[in-house]
Amino acid sequence: MRGMLSPSLMCADPLNVQQELTVLDDLGVDYIHLDFMDNHFVPNLTLSPELIKATKKVLRHMKRDIHIMAVEPQQYFDRMDIGEGDIVAVHYEACPDLAAVLADIRQRGATPAIALSPDTEPEVLTEWLGRIGMVLVMTVYPGFAGRPIVPGSMEKLAAVRRLIDESGYHPLLEVDGHVSWELCREMRACGADMFVAGSSSLYQEGLDIGEAVARMSELVK
Repeated sequence: MRGMLSPSLMCADPLNVQQELTVLDDLGVDYIHLDFMDNHFVPNLTLSPELIKATKKVLRHMKRDIHIMAVEPQQYFDRMDIGEGDIVAVHYEACPDLAAVLADIRQRGATPAIALSPDTEPEVLTEWLGRIGMVLVMTVYPGFAGRPIVPGSMEKLAAVRRLIDESGYHPLLEVDGHVSWELCREMRACGADMFVAGSSSLYQEGLDIGEAVARMSELVK
């Protein structure tokens, strides 16, 4: 499987969101990464549920990769218009009834995913790999863009890859956090399938987004 890109909309120009989405869609990018934070599970507020919902009106080919960093994430599903084609990642620690949350996502026609914060051990995935379509591994502490990579992240990414391969199931493995030009190839070698690209690569000041997407796609192919 070739590596896929999921540019992070929280790193884009907030005054030109629709234009940014259209450009990425025209470039053939696979997914757009949409972060929602509730200022409780993580200390920040980002894209609103209403903005995440509105992206559906703009996208033609690109799919939504929604990462909900919030307590009891299901309360936001209707407001985001979760549905067919979406991948929706929720955090293990944020769901008192994780089975019900994953089932709700699937019933809406979307693909359920589990996100692992840096301090969450890969072993928590064991009983859930047959119920999800993706694992999202955070290699920085969630909350803000531009944070340094957490030591041991590559080893953890590789450990999750082994866990998936040994399980007999086939969820995608996404990496989110400091996906830089220097590190993305190593992340690919550790088994990542999808790359959340933000301020460390695609959205660096002065870069043409088309050239940046082509460069990243070549590095993670």
